[in-house]
Amino acid sequence: MIEWINVIVQGVLVGGLYAMFAAGLALIFGIMRLVNIAHGDFIVLAAYLALVAATALGLNPILALAIVVPAMAALGYILQRFLLNRALGDDLLPPLLVTFGLSVIIQNGLLELFTADSRRLRAGSIEVASIPVVPGISVGLLPLLQFALALAVIGGIEFVFYRTALGRAFRATSDDQATAQLMGLDNRHIFSLGMALSLAVVAVAGVLIAVRTNFDPAIGPARLLFGFEAVIIGGLGSLWGTLLGGVLLGVAQGVGAHLDPGWQTLAGHFAFLMVLAVRPEGLFPKIH
Repeated sequence: MIEWINVIVQGVLVGGLYAMFAAGLALIFGIMRLVNIAHGDFIVLAAYLALVAATALGLNPILALAIVVPAMAALGYILQRFLLNRALGDDLLPPLLVTFGLSVIIQNGLLELFTADSRRLRAGSIEVASIPVVPGISVGLLPLLQFALALAVIGGIEFVFYRTALGRAFRATSDDQATAQLMGLDNRHIFSLGMALSLAVVAVAGVLIAVRTNFDPAIGPARLLFGFEAVIIGGLGSLWGTLLGGVLLGVAQGVGAHLDPGWQTLAGHFAFLMVLAVRPEGLFPKIH
């Protein structure tokens, strides 16, 4: 019994990381209905930026967030303002093609600069530190930090969205771009700020995954898939639903891995399909 409780606890904590993958994706889809195919590759790019910062400046990877988050936010603003805004419109295909192109460019650029060798960021004693909860169950300090950051990030996005002038601009532009423009909002600027916020979240996820496990230029699509599954399980437009979707995905993978190591990823995909079969709109869809 204790063994299964431990599996579920560890799955919940991993789910916080998956929710971080998904939060930026859900944010961009909610604001501008943009499906960012390059989202997973931006996570990997953030991991490599953290690697460069940690190597060049001798920073702890967690402290490297102070450099990586602003850099990724600036990149998001520039890409949206000068590239992606030109592709947005009634047709969903152009932005898909543009973000697919970005995915190919990022993967091949990282491959050229860093080779295909897998890397890992070392954060010191926090990687192996744990907190005993009850006899037989210990919670790793790093996974606990990841989950706490996921809660803080999603709570922060919710606050921005529903308690600030920027959030009102996001919601107004999302609901009716033409009317928002007539009321004096610059849609291109608002969309660019949305992408900046999304890639700031991506930066946190990228640094955390770089500390948690090995990474290489080709792992982006798998991270994108986990993010998509968490978003759809939770329900499009619901950030707290996205957190729950990530948790369910993490628990399913943990249970699958406990039964057979080869079932880890398959169990997550199976849970995703089961939710779609029973509740296609997700567990907590946004109510308009």
